[in-house]
Amino acid sequence: MTIQEKQQELVDEFAMFDDWMERYEYMIDLGKSLPEIAPEHKTDDKLIKGCQSKVWLHAELNDQNVVFTADSDAIITKGIIAILIRAFSNQSPEAIVEANTDFIDEIGLKEHLSPTRANGLVSMIKQMKLYAVAYQAKANN
Repeated sequence: MTIQEKQQELVDEFAMFDDWMERYEYMIDLGKSLPEIAPEHKTDDKLIKGCQSKVWLHAELNDQNVVFTADSDAIITKGIIAILIRAFSNQSPEAIVEANTDFIDEIGLKEHLSPTRANGLVSMIKQMKLYAVAYQAKANN
């Protein structure tokens, strides 16, 4: 499944909920279903800068695709990173770098987050794309 297809799937899922309390609950559920990050990846160098709560993000290359794992000490933030992992994990570095993030606006996520959480969301996306750029550069050497 392409990034665009995954993003559309997320947009469709969030559209099923009538109000934002239900969407928050769904986001929290997504966070709870996030696979555990290995303890050795829960280190300060894996923390995303710019997030109010702690978010650890790890990436590794597996069969030419970037696989992300993450965790957070805040339930909403864990839900946000779960959405991003679902959209971007198991994709090629090129696809991640080139992907747009319009689906976040379609879900209505940014407008329903506090300014600090919205900044954290931007930082998470930036970090995921930086990992992809690094793997892209390695592949081209």
